[in-house]
Amino acid sequence: MITQLQGAVATPVDKQAITQPKFEQYEEKVANTSYQKFSFQSLSDATETILRYAFLLAHFKKTRSLREYKKLLREFGFSGEEKKYLKVAAAFQKFSPEELTRIEPRTIYQLAENSKKYQPVIDRLLDLTAVTQEAVRELITQERKPRVPKQELPSIWRRMNNGRRYCQIPPIHEQDDRTGITLQKMMDEEGLSAQHIVAEAIALRQAHKEGRLVTKEKT
Repeated sequence: MITQLQGAVATPVDKQAITQPKFEQYEEKVANTSYQKFSFQSLSDATETILRYAFLLAHFKKTRSLREYKKLLREFGFSGEEKKYLKVAAAFQKFSPEELTRIEPRTIYQLAENSKKYQPVIDRLLDLTAVTQEAVRELITQERKPRVPKQELPSIWRRMNNGRRYCQIPPIHEQDDRTGITLQKMMDEEGLSAQHIVAEAIALRQAHKEGRLVTKEKT
């Protein structure tokens, strides 16, 4: 075949001679010839091959010495390319290659490259009876939806430079300033600090809640 091509004389194509009907027939023939050699099973085979190679590479990295491992990479010409496959192996270690054949290769890489971000998606794949590209895309879409931020509980704790913490009570706003007036009066009359008085008040309240206070009626 090569000899015939080399000995052939190239003949200029007369564009005017290619009428529209003939061109359409030629285009259809090329399309049919291409698709006869292709099937969507080929895409599944590609995904399975990627996963099998990734798992095998991870196995070699774990069981071989570093020197032997690097030698293998050089022999197969994959030096510098192994990291993305190791990420694939780490992300999908709970699956078998056959379980993921209906996911396209690009999506496999996408999930593996951002495994921390997509870990909830990967975990939910374990619950599916059939892992398909459509199902994975749906899970990814759900994961991208904005989540309602968790409301943090108010905290009175503050941290010092030395790592120790202290309690800081937020400002108390009242119409009649009753708490502030009473606290100031106690400080002035008893010579105690605000912290000491507040600590005593909280201790008494806790004792009351626990039933350790006894009310004595006047006789």
